[in-house]
Amino acid sequence: MVNPNLTDYSKTYKAFDWEKESQYFNGPSAGLGLNIAHEAVDRHANGGLGDTTAIRFVRKDQKRENISYVKLQELTSRFANVLDRLGIAKGETVYSLLGRVPELYITALGSLKRLAVFCPLFSVFGPEPIFQRLSKGEASLLVTNKLFYEKKVEKLIDRLPHLRYIFLIDVEEDLSKKVLSFDRWMKKASSSFSIPFTSPEDPALLHFTSGTTGMPKGALHVHKAVYTHYLTGKLVLDFHKNDVFWCTADPGWVTGTSYGIISPLVNGVTSIVDEQEFDAMRWYQILEKEKVNIWYTAPTAIRRLMRTEMDPKKEFDLSKLRLVLSVGEPLHAAEVIWAQQAFGVPVLDNWWQTETGGIMIANYRSMEVAPGSMGKPLPGIEAAVAEIDGDGIELITDTEAQGHLVLKKGFPSMFRAYLHEQERYNKCFIGDWYITGDLARRDRKGYFWFVGRADDIIKTSGHMVGPFEVESSLMKHPSVAEAAVIGKPEASVGEMVKAFVVLKEGVKENSETKLDIIGFARKELGPAVAPKEIAFVQRLPKTRSGKILRRLLKARELGLPEGDLSTLEPS
Repeated sequence: MVNPNLTDYSKTYKAFDWEKESQYFNGPSAGLGLNIAHEAVDRHANGGLGDTTAIRFVRKDQKRENISYVKLQELTSRFANVLDRLGIAKGETVYSLLGRVPELYITALGSLKRLAVFCPLFSVFGPEPIFQRLSKGEASLLVTNKLFYEKKVEKLIDRLPHLRYIFLIDVEEDLSKKVLSFDRWMKKASSSFSIPFTSPEDPALLHFTSGTTGMPKGALHVHKAVYTHYLTGKLVLDFHKNDVFWCTADPGWVTGTSYGIISPLVNGVTSIVDEQEFDAMRWYQILEKEKVNIWYTAPTAIRRLMRTEMDPKKEFDLSKLRLVLSVGEPLHAAEVIWAQQAFGVPVLDNWWQTETGGIMIANYRSMEVAPGSMGKPLPGIEAAVAEIDGDGIELITDTEAQGHLVLKKGFPSMFRAYLHEQERYNKCFIGDWYITGDLARRDRKGYFWFVGRADDIIKTSGHMVGPFEVESSLMKHPSVAEAAVIGKPEASVGEMVKAFVVLKEGVKENSETKLDIIGFARKELGPAVAPKEIAFVQRLPKTRSGKILRRLLKARELGLPEGDLSTLEPS
């Protein structure tokens, strides 16, 4: 059994210093500067890991393609030279619109070498979400394929004056002076590239996060964010030498970049990338065949696996697996317990946001898991629960009291801007504290518990009800597969709690089932908090990262504008 990297949480947390952690990094130029791509690729290629597989791609047809750290260095250097030859300057934005194929990873890391800003797009986006993001980020170059170009991008070109070049990964020759062949230009480029001096504060990554209305927000991160990518890989994901790691997140989502690309590479482990979307049998087979040690996935995937009749421990050899982690929508306690029994290893939930760039609060392998909790703050992160009144903030010291979850400013992966929205960015902070927009409570042992988004909180009969609390109770009912809760205006109580429930297979949608669930909830939560109404649905609207879109349920219930749906999971 491999011992955890984090053995004494309290001791490590108290003694932690970000500056001491920086000693791990050696910089691309004689110990000076800090570049994510150097730390993720070149330092390993030039060190003792050159022949180690950096990324193993599992194609849709199950064929495998291994890329070593040396090969990844060559490929990313070629792309950096391509950008240089085309005149893509430091700070310009390079986008990808691709599935999980090698060219996406080459684009990301090659752009960072060239000091361009990299921004991934979901491959399922339609033309308008693509336009919004390319326009707002003033895209200089886009890497995509011929199908996406013809269906989603070609008609946008006249509206995108900053977009100078488009690379297609599946054409042999340039189609025009603007639409170029990725392979042709890569073959002509040198495989040697010297990374320029990179300031830790140079912009590196742009991630868009959807709002309830209007244009999406572009959160900008700098090269220094790699400190958090490295540390969370070591302490939360518990990377060790020769580990095989699999992050199922799409690179179009921040998890797919931070933990599907950067963190495993910075820590020098082998990363599995599956080109195919979710398939329970295929996923179990990958865990077995690739001898995965650490698996980072989403609550949606765990819930889907719960619905199958498969017993993974009995049907597959998962003896190499030592850790399962989840992020996106918080895992209910029942889901954590099921997964721990199904896989026979710790199942660790954690919390972070696009804006934080990396994991902030987590359960850890060396600590007792508190099922349903977010866990405890990462060493180097100060988290608190606070009351906010206008421009004032007061930290809550009482345990179990709920309030706004806030983080002390100053950690390396904190986003540096909302692109072109300085006022909106400024509103995220009060004094020394970043206001996350989430509500939480902290228990006597120091574990944080997610209550809900501040704008999701339901005010009913004088009570402040967090949707997650109600949903967690509903999930304990034997007939309930999934649940989401909203507040519905009701004159007598302010808001009435309404639940949308997905039933388990074989359970009948009738009034008896509905009354049974309501009765169960009243016993669990009390009549003031339990749902007054239940609607049975076939599926809940979610983002591709697994977050339930409660505001979309509410908008549809009340006939309100649905807002930005660009990250909605396809039905």
